[in-house]
Amino acid sequence: MKIWVDADACPVAVREIICRAANRTETPATFVANHFIRIPPSKFLSMRQVSSGFDVADDEIVQSVEAGDIVISSDIPLAAEALEKGAIVITSRGERYTLDNIKPRLNMRDFMETMRSSGVQTGGPPALSQADRQAFANQLDRLLAQKS
Repeated sequence: MKIWVDADACPVAVREIICRAANRTETPATFVANHFIRIPPSKFLSMRQVSSGFDVADDEIVQSVEAGDIVISSDIPLAAEALEKGAIVITSRGERYTLDNIKPRLNMRDFMETMRSSGVQTGGPPALSQADRQAFANQLDRLLAQKS
């Protein structure tokens, strides 16, 4: 089992939780981004910088992920592709995407994108709360506990 992080939009607090969990459980974690991400030195942590461009980091994750790996991303199309490959996908708020719930998410995402392109202001997600961080840490711990 490996952890793959869509690091371009990953909050710093979540990145720190991932680093601690990866080191504690000796699980390799790779942060993929199109800009440099600072991570602590560790044999379990790596940073893979990809070229700039639309979905380049997502494509790198999809190409590299294997069944049973954990993908951390709120990107719904990336989540759908990772799920198809047998990966486990959680968001930085600790929500788990599954084959059962991803299709309605894709539909809602497409609908909201259509709304935005027609000029409707939809706003973004709320700031990451302490409860969100705790939910993420708990979900990640549960998944990593299953590997042993």
